[in-house]
Amino acid sequence: MSDALDVSLRLVRAQTALVKRFDATLSGLHGVSLADFTMLLRLRQAPGDRMRRVDLAEALGLTASGVTRGLAPLERIGLVTRETDARDGRVAYAALTDTGRARLTDMLASAEQIAAEVFTAPLWSKEDVGRLSTL
Repeated sequence: MSDALDVSLRLVRAQTALVKRFDATLSGLHGVSLADFTMLLRLRQAPGDRMRRVDLAEALGLTASGVTRGLAPLERIGLVTRETDARDGRVAYAALTDTGRARLTDMLASAEQIAAEVFTAPLWSKEDVGRLSTL
């Protein structure tokens, strides 16, 4: 097996383990998946805490229908709302609600804790984590 394939497969296993860990904590404490959290976080990073749905799909590497399916439960529980453009009714935005912003703050604290546990010393130095981020 080539080094490139070996490292690729190791990255896939690491990604799977991280997703499971994030999903378990986020769903247990906050009732959302890692995918939900990622969507909410992307909205929080956007100007005005909102994005056109098509732009959100592109930013997350999803299809427009994938974003619609992902946003539906978040809308039902009041974390996200659907907004239309005042000038063009065909344009739809996804926007964080006040509840979404508040809950996301709690989710971020949980996610930061998970990341700190995963990248803890002595296995990982601050320089190692920075280098991995750069790579």
